[in-house]
Formats: sequence, structure tokens, C-alpha cells
Amino acid sequence: MVFAVAISLPFVLLILLAVGLMWGTDGARADETAACNGTSLVQQLAASNPQKLAEARAEAAAVPNGSGLLWKVEKPGTEPSWLFGTMHVTDPRVTKMPSAAQAAFDAAGTVVIETIDILDPAKAQAALMSKPELTMFTDGTTLDAFLDEDETEIIKAELARRGIPLALVSRMKPWMIAGLVALPACEMARKAEGVEFLDIKIANTARDEGKQLLGLESIGEQMAAMADLPMEFHVRGLVETIKLADLMPDIMATMTGLYLEGEIAQIMPVILAAGPEQLEDDASSYAAFEKRIVTMRNHIMTERADPILQAGNAFIAIGALHLPGEEGVVALLQDAGYTVSAVR
Repeated sequence: MVFAVAISLPFVLLILLAVGLMWGTDGARADETAACNGTSLVQQLAASNPQKLAEARAEAAAVPNGSGLLWKVEKPGTEPSWLFGTMHVTDPRVTKMPSAAQAAFDAAGTVVIETIDILDPAKAQAALMSKPELTMFTDGTTLDAFLDEDETEIIKAELARRGIPLALVSRMKPWMIAGLVALPACEMARKAEGVEFLDIKIANTARDEGKQLLGLESIGEQMAAMADLPMEFHVRGLVETIKLADLMPDIMATMTGLYLEGEIAQIMPVILAAGPEQLEDDASSYAAFEKRIVTMRNHIMTERADPILQAGNAFIAIGALHLPGEEGVVALLQDAGYTVSAVR
């Protein structure tokens, strides 16, 4: 299911981090392929159904602030700051920031990411262990209690393909297991090799250069946001993610391509337009997921970013999916009295 990938980009690395802290990564499995072989759904649509592609782009064009990765944030009496949309993957095309964003980062005195907890594996692990109910069934329940026979076999087969017995992860919450299967093998291979994803690279560089480094959320808050969603929602997401496993490389290629172009608002419309018919049936589920995982957090991050922006000369890097929309961070900052303009 597409929401398990597209909208959880700000979370998918955290999911993988949690899994990695507990299980590590199987090097043999990680070496299955180092290449990302997906084909952008934009290219597929352009060839097979240009009308659908045009409709998807028109839908995206109606989204406020849907285009652009780097935004200048200004208010009279304060030094300008910068807001940059990230993609939480290790793709080298993504981890190399555009020149304008790099220049803004270099000049900033303060650097902010979503959560600095991910820089300290021990702290992240402690946060998970302090509230095990966020990531694990703690009442004796196991995942198969929520699955029918066919769903159990689907999940068991996919995990077995990755060298993971279902019994080993049966007490994990479904969204944790989804983190094991959501990304293409190439992304997992780079993770296994210790390649930093963009946000961590930004944070580590800032720390090495002696810049003030801050976070807008705790990892516990992010985990709690996922855990707040109904169990049926998580189970369905896990099963559908596995059913669409063959499409995941194309979804990742699509998101990466559109991200590099700065066309963030096109991601969901294009995936829905090009994907299997069942994706369109997930619109209501997507809306519920977006409200809790994206919109509510947008308000929190904006509120917490305000005093940092008032101090000026900050570079704030958050998941790009938090930028667009009427309740995106760009619009919320504008509502708060800032002038926020895209840097092309």
C-alpha cells in the first residue's frame, strides 16, 4: 500500500533504525543487489497514459507550496533562515545537497533536523525500551492474531525471503515489520554498509563544524505518532506493502526523481495514477495517515521552530513531505508572520 511508503518517508528510516538496533542487518542479504533497478512511474505514465500524467500534475499544481526544496524564511528584525526539505534515504543523488542549499547550510550558525535522537543509537534504543508498547505487543499478543491464514502466509513468505522467521518478529507491531520490507534491497544494502542518509549527514557535518545542532521532536514522539493509528490500519498496511513488493523499486524511483526535481506535491498523485487500481481505494486511509503522521507534526514542528527562527541564521532540514499544503510547514510559517519564499 502506497501510504506505507510514500507518506512514511519521514518515518521509514526511523522504522529501519529501530529494527536495525534490535536485529542488525544481514550482510549476505544486503549484498543481493547494490543497484536500484526501479523505473520512474512518471516515465511509465508518459508512455502509456499521458492524459493521466497530465491530470496528476494538474492535481499537484493546485497544492500550495508543492514545488521547491529550499525556502528562505524572513521576518523584519531577524536574520534570515532557511527551510530545506529532505528525503530520508542514502541515495548519493539525494545526499549531495543542491548548491543553494549547501551554501545556506555553510552560512548557518544553527542547524536543525527532525530529531537528533537518531544520532545516538544508544539513546534511540533507550527511548524504544522505555516505552516498549509503542513498538511491541506487551500483553502476550502476537501478530498472527490479527491475520487470516492467507495473510499469515504472505508475510511469512516475504520475511523468509529476507532470512527472517516470522516467529522472531511476531511480537513486533506491524509498522515495525513493514520497515523490514518497505525499501528496495539497494537502500538496505547501503544502510548495511553504514552509508548516512541525508538528515544524518547534515547533522553530523554540522556537529563536526561546531554549529549548534537542535531537533524539533524526540524519537519517542515520532514512534508514538505511528502507534496512535488503529491496529487494523497497521496490519492492512503491512499486508498491502508486501503484496506490492514488486512495485516498491518503481515507487522509490518515482519519489526520488520527483524529489530531485523539487516536485514534492506530484509524488502521491503520480503514484496513485500509475499504480495498481487498489491504490486509489486507499485515499481515505491515506488521508487518516497524513493527518496524524504529517499534518499534526507540521504544527508541532512549526511551533518549536519559531523561537529558533526568531534567533535567526538557522538551517532547518525536515522531510520534504512536511513542506507543501495548506497546513504544510511553509504555509504555517507564513501564517505565523514569516515571509517564506522558494529559492529556485
